[in-house]
Amino acid sequence: MQKDEIKVIEMPTWLVFEDEPQIHQMVLTIYETLGVNGIAIATGEEALRWIDQVDSGRYSGELPQLALLDVHLPGRVTGEMVGQRIRKSPILQNMVLVLMTAYELSPQEEQDIIARSGSDTILYKPLPSLRELHNIFYGLLAGR
Repeated sequence: MQKDEIKVIEMPTWLVFEDEPQIHQMVLTIYETLGVNGIAIATGEEALRWIDQVDSGRYSGELPQLALLDVHLPGRVTGEMVGQRIRKSPILQNMVLVLMTAYELSPQEEQDIIARSGSDTILYKPLPSLRELHNIFYGLLAGR
């Protein structure tokens, strides 16, 4: 590379599936702080349409490596259902999936929803510190 050339560094892309605008904006800010491009999707129905676009080749953006997925999305399509659909996608099936919820779950309920959704783990709102999120997200990505 010559000294006057600028090297463009591609930032990874992560998703957040969250209906509450304040939370999805906070997550996008966290992603930006971590050096990541963020995409926010607000409903389960919108998530399924996006997955269909990816699978049909109609999505031209960078494919995300990780998704933070609210368990309780509004409408008929839950976060759990979105996770199941991602795991069936030939293109997205290996994406890291992290569920999040404000509802207290028993250890058995946690295990069940993680298994049913195909997620890697679950986090509780309020979300952990930036450092903890960094360690969780990059730890899961390193395990892929």
